[in-house]
Amino acid sequence: MALVSINPADGRVLAEYPEMEDAAIRQAIEEGHRAFLEWRRTDFAHRADLMRKAAAILRGEAAHFASLMAYEMGKPVRDGRAEAGKCAAGCEYYAEHARAFLAPEPVATEARSSFVAFNPLGVVLAVMPWNFPFWQVFRFAAPALMAGNAGLLKHAGNVQGCAAAIEDVFLRAGFPPGLFRNLPVTGSRVGRILEDARVRAVTLTGSVEAGRSIAAKAGSLLKKSVMELGGSDAYLILEDADLESAAAICAKSRLINSGQSCIAAKRFLVVEPVRARFEKLFTEAMAAFTTGDPAREETMLGPLARRDLRDELQRQVDGSIAKGARPLCGGRIPEGPGAFYPPTVLTDVKPGMPAYEEELFGPVAAVIPVRDEADAVRVANDSRFGLGAAVFTRDPARGERIASAELEAGNCFVNALVQSDPRLPFGGVKDSGYGRELSAYGIREFVNIKTVYAA
Repeated sequence: MALVSINPADGRVLAEYPEMEDAAIRQAIEEGHRAFLEWRRTDFAHRADLMRKAAAILRGEAAHFASLMAYEMGKPVRDGRAEAGKCAAGCEYYAEHARAFLAPEPVATEARSSFVAFNPLGVVLAVMPWNFPFWQVFRFAAPALMAGNAGLLKHAGNVQGCAAAIEDVFLRAGFPPGLFRNLPVTGSRVGRILEDARVRAVTLTGSVEAGRSIAAKAGSLLKKSVMELGGSDAYLILEDADLESAAAICAKSRLINSGQSCIAAKRFLVVEPVRARFEKLFTEAMAAFTTGDPAREETMLGPLARRDLRDELQRQVDGSIAKGARPLCGGRIPEGPGAFYPPTVLTDVKPGMPAYEEELFGPVAAVIPVRDEADAVRVANDSRFGLGAAVFTRDPARGERIASAELEAGNCFVNALVQSDPRLPFGGVKDSGYGRELSAYGIREFVNIKTVYAA
């Protein structure tokens, strides 16, 4: 079976990649394991030197990598360059901090010496999605390799050009052959890869359904897993918010990556006294984002990654309107080639509608009227997801209280859009998954936290 890359802007087939055979998969695992046995004994200075070289390649060839992303999954080239730069920053962050994050921690006991050591686990499998085809991989790979592990990448079928380019970055930076390998395989092969005793753990970014399947398999094998799954982030617009600023930030967050982001704003909980004003400002801000060819510099919004994703989004919009939601802009598939979808705002969204209950993975915003702060918090938490949330208020103390104590999400921001940062832990609760990526917490997910006690 071949993995097919299709340009979502015009439907043209870009390339076909033959699926890796079982024997080649076993060989890749063996080579990864052997590379790990040597790599784990290298010092942090050597690892950091190579990681900085990878960062330099990412920065130096950002335009090329942005073009790959544009053609394979529709990301505007200026956003693709920013993604390559963020990957470079992540590599540099762990090159600088990995030694300190994994330094032995002394603990005072009756022993002559007692401390906690952090040892790498071995070969870690990463199952990654198409929406941020470089960043999702590097935010796993940079800490995992700096910790002394090896990595195997099972990337999404439609971004195999990106997957091959990432492997090439590590090779050209000087990492040992086999230490990081791309496996061009379909999802049906993941279970068998996990069954190999040399594969010690798995991390997945993807859908709830994929997460449940792979987490169950990893659990049956007693292997460590980290799951970063879907999100339906709630943004709370309180009566004392700066509405102009809030509307601009909310539109930007909703339309990140053409709305195809697990941490893009999706539900906008607006208290009634400011609802009419916010809806006007927000709709204007959303409509100002124009769609176009992602390979063109001026494009703000590209197509969705696949036509079937666009069809599913239209089903959710139609189903919500049929149950009483009102479209303020957009809401219809445009004529012409490609998987384009316009910025769309639905208001009067209520429980029972797809826009309320489901994740909208595209440029569609759901405005949900609420009475007051307490009602906004209640509705925000009335979701099976818990990845990100944001609060807009002119009272910083109020915003921090709500963000830190009231909202059921792993990433809560005040007067800002939710985003990942190498310096901060990233992950969710409920159906948004478990475990953390990034920061010191992320690098410690795939190590053996070992007690050493010397009498």
